[in-house]
Amino acid sequence: MATLGGYLNKKVLIVTSDSRILVGTLEAADQSTNLVIPLPLPPSQLSLESSELHLANTHLAPQVLSSAQERVIQTPESGEPSVEVPLGLYLVRGDNVCTIGLVDEALDESIDWTQVKGSAIGGTKHV
Repeated sequence: MATLGGYLNKKVLIVTSDSRILVGTLEAADQSTNLVIPLPLPPSQLSLESSELHLANTHLAPQVLSSAQERVIQTPESGEPSVEVPLGLYLVRGDNVCTIGLVDEALDESIDWTQVKGSAIGGTKHV
């Protein structure tokens, strides 16, 4: 993937090869597109304090997203509403990232994601 330096500290949307849609603020990136996606929680709910997370090899440092969530979009036939699921700390390997792009925050916040319906995104097969 091309450099993601221009995406730092901006809200991004990631589509994974297993058809998941992840949204959060990109805080760091590496050349392998590895992703670590933490959700800020009150200190009483943290099992790993952010000050305890150190990356030994900076050339392998993963991308870090904050305020991360997964969007689960239901099909039109489903009677269920679509949902946004908080993830906590989540790791996405670079080879599982299909695409990553910037999010228009004003437009994104104006959408009621529980009302959005759509077809499932097909998975990919690594050969």
